[in-house]
Amino acid sequence: MGVLEDMRLVVLGCGYSARAFVDLMTPASVVGTTRSEDRAASLRALGIEPVVVTDGTTPALDHAIKAATHIIVSAAPGPQGDPFLPHLSEAFSSAAALTWVGYLSTIGVYGDYQGGAVDEEAETRAQSDRGRWRIAAEAAWMAFGKEQGVPVGVFRLAGIYGPGRNTFVALRDGRAKRIIKPGQVFNRIHVSDIAATLKAASTQAAGGIFNVADNEPAPPEEVVTFAAKLMGVEPPPRVPFDEAQMSPMARSFYGEVKRIINARIRSELGVILTYPTYREGLTTLWQDN
Repeated sequence: MGVLEDMRLVVLGCGYSARAFVDLMTPASVVGTTRSEDRAASLRALGIEPVVVTDGTTPALDHAIKAATHIIVSAAPGPQGDPFLPHLSEAFSSAAALTWVGYLSTIGVYGDYQGGAVDEEAETRAQSDRGRWRIAAEAAWMAFGKEQGVPVGVFRLAGIYGPGRNTFVALRDGRAKRIIKPGQVFNRIHVSDIAATLKAASTQAAGGIFNVADNEPAPPEEVVTFAAKLMGVEPPPRVPFDEAQMSPMARSFYGEVKRIINARIRSELGVILTYPTYREGLTTLWQDN
């Protein structure tokens, strides 16, 4: 069992990272939202009571919110803001047992720092619509927490990888690319380290903003080469960034360079990363393959 055996958890947007937290904590009860009946069956198989939500709320979700002790928000915002918060004000006002909310955001809110170091005090400079929507959603949940007297932790996640979602899969599927852009680095984070960070924060009812990233921002081509070596295969050919065929979204990631500082999760939450760099993470994934 997890540390909080009486945890009644509601997950708004039950995705990859949130499911890892559920698996780690094994709450007394967990309700997770999904947008499709097909996904509801897969959530139920994981011990998560699914609620299909297409328009912000349902009576079942309202009931779960009112009984919840903890909430994880993992749903992406859109042009109209957070997809849940505006619809759940009445349920939240009746959530007498609620002690903590965790909002899963992204380091994309910082925008481009031209390779500079970025901690939680750094200005958010997002230029994309997606980034600006995230900034607004973060602010809305923080304002909710202040109004309700409930601590809200905002977790700005680096590039997520883990079982079923990693460079080995991309190499096997022929999707991996070794794109060369001098000076480009990215931080990453293993999904189990995300879950451990959320466990620490929820256990301590910690509010505030936390960067959730590994210790070593690295060039993307370096990660692909390392994974290919572990697999015993030739890495894909080097492709200059200007010649690479990428989706507009993928190309936009290369327009931002920053080095994420993760000291706060260590100093304030006591988190010790199991996978401090991509090397430990990929090596373990390959060994467990």
